Amino acid sequence: MTHQLFKTISFCVLATITLQASVFGQISQSSNPLESNQSVVDKTTSAAQSADSERASPNTGKATKNTGKITKAKPEQCGFDASALQKVVPAIQSFVDRKKFPGAVVAVVRGNKLVMLDSVGYRNIEAKQPMREDTIFRIYSMTKPITSVAAMMLVEQGKIDLNDPVAKYIPAFGKAKVFAGMEGNKVLTKPLDRPISVRDLMRHTAGLTYGFFGNSEVDQMYREAKVLSDDDTAAELSAKVAAIPLMFQPGTEFQYSVSVDVLGHVIEIASGMGLDEYFRKLIFEPLGMVDTGFFVPKESLPRFATNYQVTPRGQLSVSDSPKTSRFNKNPRMLSGGGGLVSTVMDYLRFAQMLRNGGVYNGQQLLTQTSVDAMTRNQLPTNAVPIAVGGVKMPGMAFGLGLSVDVSGRKMGRVPLRGEYGWDGMASTSFWSTPEDDITVVVLTQLLPFSPQLEMAVRPLVYQAVVE
Repeated sequence: MTHQLFKTISFCVLATITLQASVFGQISQSSNPLESNQSVVDKTTSAAQSADSERASPNTGKATKNTGKITKAKPEQCGFDASALQKVVPAIQSFVDRKKFPGAVVAVVRGNKLVMLDSVGYRNIEAKQPMREDTIFRIYSMTKPITSVAAMMLVEQGKIDLNDPVAKYIPAFGKAKVFAGMEGNKVLTKPLDRPISVRDLMRHTAGLTYGFFGNSEVDQMYREAKVLSDDDTAAELSAKVAAIPLMFQPGTEFQYSVSVDVLGHVIEIASGMGLDEYFRKLIFEPLGMVDTGFFVPKESLPRFATNYQVTPRGQLSVSDSPKTSRFNKNPRMLSGGGGLVSTVMDYLRFAQMLRNGGVYNGQQLLTQTSVDAMTRNQLPTNAVPIAVGGVKMPGMAFGLGLSVDVSGRKMGRVPLRGEYGWDGMASTSFWSTPEDDITVVVLTQLLPFSPQLEMAVRPLVYQAVVE
């Protein structure tokens, strides 16, 4: 990705952090210990169990969690006030009418029952092409949870250990040092207390950064090295990053970074497959994610949404046109941190796999134990709440590839504690609540990241829950 793109990312993430800081309030203390790898590789139930068990609970009417495919249901059959849930659509429409967003697609699922799937506005304003359920979106950092699932699959196969040094797969990291200051123009370093681990890559405690979240000496080195250039492969990115000092000792702090791009290269080495091939064969095809990949095929370009940006005057202008987009061709950089495109139903299938304990439509990708590890705080107490650019996210911790709410607060009847998910820089979002078995995906295409849709949709969905 280009430097200009990641200048945008830094703004996007800071906007996200500011939103969540205002929404969730102060965090409660969390002292969850780090997970051992041994428990993650334990096998649980078979893929076939409960594959056809879709039904409604006779006691509450809520759809029960199961491993079957997503099917449609009426909101009232799944514990929602239908009239309250329908407030989501006009709320999104109001943003479109005020030209704050080009359009959006929103989906709400409870217990594998799809209670809302609506599209609002345009995928291309100039051509008056409406948003549709099959519109293809740039999901950017919502790629990270998919890459993390791919890594956990290899953990279960015994090809990766979470505590493995990254240098086992990428030897250049064996020479890593920690930044210790400057002496004139000379960069001072000190040895690592321990090696960077695969777990560190997944929870952003590796000491890496993006280069545009701050102006530290290490950030400047990332910019000078042109980290995340479109011209690099994941292997070349990893080599660049390995040669730059770490911001801190591995495992001691949280720093949102290129670590998941490095993780993508670890996956390639451990699996012997390109990241695109691994994703396609082992995740996308089993889950039926037919429109998800690192580029949009020619025949699908008519469904590819235009990406918009907000001008200094507050107007929407084209940022990335489907006709000229870099997503039109197979990229040199297979970015595990932000390179995928997808649709709302494709991503919903992936999200439901996580909600169903690693199984979807009879296809088992992970065990429940692995999903639990991903969706539970994996950070040391001093690293919670997480922060980006010095701005804290009260109530928010991090698991393995996903944010995890540890605030103990409620929104409507729904407890937020345990809610997990992640966003993408074009204002896309997804989140799931374990206690109430609700998953929401909201996709749009707007730069820089705007939290407004997420702020509008989340409370309306949760306030519509009546049982």
